[in-house]
Amino acid sequence: MATKLSPTIKPTDVGLKREIGLIGATWASETSIIGSGWLLGSFAAAQLLGGAAIIAWLLGAVAIIILALVHAELGGMYPVAGGTARFPHLAFGEGAGIAFGFFSWLQAVTVAPIEAYAVIHYLGYKWHTVYNPNANGGNGNVTHWGFVLEIVLMAIFTALNFVALKWYNRISSAITWWKVAVPVLTIIIVGATAFHSSNFSAGGGFFPHGVSMKDVFGALPGASIIFAYLGFEQADQLAGEVKNPQRNLPLAIILSILIGTVIYVLLQVVFIGATPVSALTHGGFAGIKSSDPLALAPFAALTAVVGLGWLSWILRFDAVVSPAGTGSMYLTATSRVSYGLARNRYYPGIFGKVDKRGIPWFGMIVGFFAGLIFTFPFPSWHSLVGLVTSASVLMYAGAPLSLGAFRSRLPGADRPFKLPGAAVISPIAFIVSGLLVYWSGFETIWKLGIAIILGYVMILFYSADRPELAKIDWGKSAWIGVYLLGMGIISWQGAYGPQNTGRLAYPWDILVVAVFSLAIYYWAISSALSTEEIEAKIAAQSTPSESLETDQPEPEAAA
Repeated sequence: MATKLSPTIKPTDVGLKREIGLIGATWASETSIIGSGWLLGSFAAAQLLGGAAIIAWLLGAVAIIILALVHAELGGMYPVAGGTARFPHLAFGEGAGIAFGFFSWLQAVTVAPIEAYAVIHYLGYKWHTVYNPNANGGNGNVTHWGFVLEIVLMAIFTALNFVALKWYNRISSAITWWKVAVPVLTIIIVGATAFHSSNFSAGGGFFPHGVSMKDVFGALPGASIIFAYLGFEQADQLAGEVKNPQRNLPLAIILSILIGTVIYVLLQVVFIGATPVSALTHGGFAGIKSSDPLALAPFAALTAVVGLGWLSWILRFDAVVSPAGTGSMYLTATSRVSYGLARNRYYPGIFGKVDKRGIPWFGMIVGFFAGLIFTFPFPSWHSLVGLVTSASVLMYAGAPLSLGAFRSRLPGADRPFKLPGAAVISPIAFIVSGLLVYWSGFETIWKLGIAIILGYVMILFYSADRPELAKIDWGKSAWIGVYLLGMGIISWQGAYGPQNTGRLAYPWDILVVAVFSLAIYYWAISSALSTEEIEAKIAAQSTPSESLETDQPEPEAAA
């Protein structure tokens, strides 16, 4: 079907300034990928899987690269702020727009507090006044003083975001160079200093006793592997501020995930190989207690044990810098996602209000308080990882659906990066999203479900009886409810828990999730907006004349 709009017409943003180049966009994603995951993920994966943790990191990389390629086409196609919250709105209208918009906001707002938790976790290596490793049944818990520190760290993350973007970007870029350099230095020096190949079979073999591929899949979210890879989408979230986005966005997304993959896989190899053999005498990595220094501060403790005390101190310093950089960047993303939701008219217009420096200040402040609220039910870094991972993957699921809809309805649209084989990769990406949510386990999924219901109700309450917002076509949006409910039921009956029944056994559960996801994918594509309806939504956001509140005059904003 021929389009009526010019294929080059795209949505635009109000008040934001395009000041980020290719390196800045790449580093925006990279600083989100290299955060607390590199500090704690290698131990978590080794404890669950032993040597087979390497397989899990490679599988996680494949899954995330598939999703990243989908985001690369969408980001180049429509470079707008809070892109992950806006693509489904343009493709499917208000029903999917509200759902995936809230998933995007929920994901962004929960990462900053988890990065602050990581700082506290590492400090617990020496100061139990902020983190007690023996609390919570031996799983560790942030103390009252730790929560005070959590508030302070969140305040610092927020304050950094009120620096003018061009200066903030320079600060963030410098921090990211540091964050990349430290793990690379660790890989080279530790790998050359201490390496025991026998460690890869500690605990009974490359797959330790009792460990199977079922456990490898469960470790993708459970050992924070997928969480560690999260962040490639930050370039999409900042797309409204990226120069030459049609070229720079796809490159930034792809480069960031490739760099992250190499670093994480090599870190896992080095951690397994360099761990002292004496620490693995009680059942391999699984026998290391959560109160052991290797569990509290894996690489800092490891370097201290192998005689690299100077590097251990650098790593302790990095345990503050790396999570701080990631947490600050995710607060940036939170404000841009809420800005995008205001552009979609799902959030009040004040979320789209920017100050003279181009910063969506209200969304930033709300992100600070909402991030603290999300820490209340979760006592530690590990306990919050599952929720964040599932929320992130649900957000990612909107991208392959949007890509499929745009390919079907807007075949002639301008696509600076056109994903080869999208007709196959897009449904595979949606299946991958469903599997990653499922592998998180039922206990995580039902908690996520409560957060989704509360958020959905609040957004619907706000958007009700507003003439400028199109009414939701519940018939065409029914697939969303069926998908969320169906995933909940499959998880409840499936093989990943706790709190599941186990009636749907492995590996049949994987087949069920794949078939169910595929059915939902094609149902959703058939329910997408028509070409004319999509074009109308693009046209509605293609000029800066909308009545969002802004402190900037429109001519300057348009420039």
